[in-house]
Amino acid sequence: MLIGIVGKPNVGKSTFFKAITLADVEIANYPFATIKPNSGVAYVKIKDVAKEFNKAANPREGYIQGDFRFVPIQVIDVAGLVPGASEGKGMGNQFLDDLRQADALIHVIDISGSTNEKGESIEPGSYDPREDIKFLAVELDLWYLGILNKGWTRFARQIQQEKAKIEVALAKQLSGLKVTEEHIEKAIKKLGLNKEQPQKWTETDLHALATDLRKQTKPMIIAANKFDTPSGKENFSKIKSEFPSLPLIPVSAESELALREAAKASLIEYIPQEKSFNILNSESLSDRQRNALQFIKEKVMDANGFGTGVQEVLNIAIFSLLDMIAVHPGGASKLEDKDGNTLPDCFLMPKGTTALEFAYKLHTDLGKNFIRAIDVHTKKTVGKEHVLKHLDIIEIVAGR
Repeated sequence: MLIGIVGKPNVGKSTFFKAITLADVEIANYPFATIKPNSGVAYVKIKDVAKEFNKAANPREGYIQGDFRFVPIQVIDVAGLVPGASEGKGMGNQFLDDLRQADALIHVIDISGSTNEKGESIEPGSYDPREDIKFLAVELDLWYLGILNKGWTRFARQIQQEKAKIEVALAKQLSGLKVTEEHIEKAIKKLGLNKEQPQKWTETDLHALATDLRKQTKPMIIAANKFDTPSGKENFSKIKSEFPSLPLIPVSAESELALREAAKASLIEYIPQEKSFNILNSESLSDRQRNALQFIKEKVMDANGFGTGVQEVLNIAIFSLLDMIAVHPGGASKLEDKDGNTLPDCFLMPKGTTALEFAYKLHTDLGKNFIRAIDVHTKKTVGKEHVLKHLDIIEIVAGR
């Protein structure tokens, strides 16, 4: 699973990326500071279900902090996108190519309106961030349309003459974007397109198809960065009231980065997405650090209601946009593995995953020789068609 961090230059993308990965990346106040994509590991936050058994998990991957388990996911921070990227402007071609394998996108915008459409610094509040929300969707749609349009006339004629299945041929053509036959069938049905006569599809039809496929394969959440400024709060309220269903989350990437680095240096105790932090050694803090922490607590965390917003964005991307659930393999009589580690593994699975599908995820032999599964929470035996829930612990019983 790969999450792409996107947006125009100089809006805080790399700061957001560094905050969630603590990777060593360049952060600079000028356009295109990111040229080559930065890739790293971030973590989604779930409850540590071992606590329900008065234990603490020992993750093979990820980590435990307090009552929470942090499960790793792959993230990529790509070069900034500017209007005209689909035509190759800015770092457009590279930006789009880097995004092909992303499962979902986090669009970081400067909600304070202090960067223009090119990513150049301007007077805060003098640029309307709604323009960024609009243009990025447009550029992504045009990117998909460009690939769809390539040799379309000949492609459609051949499909029609050979009476081939359009969904199979298109899925093959668009496989690099993670488009499947199911995506195409769903879009064609929704748009009312004639599967038998693709030659009659108009440019408007193709554009609508490109947009629908982009939304299905690259769902997006908007991280409203720099909301902790006067113009940021004003713009956020304005956009949220105008578009209440827009997936727009207030974020302060700079604050999150400061908190995570302070925690790494053992200056504070901080769990991402929490509303507060504890200072561990007040005497080791300089006046500047103390004032910065006070500002973050009062102007960011208290104002937001759920911390800096960064962890919130990650969790929404995985559990809402992509509809994933976290499932643990474990034994009904024993949660430990052969090395004594409690619930060492946790898998992010699509919502609707069955016990049999989970068995195959663990090992092909477990799937092939599946007998039954046991819900460790309830101790009930379940069959192969049993649909798993978020935070389930499942034991797979298989033959030899």
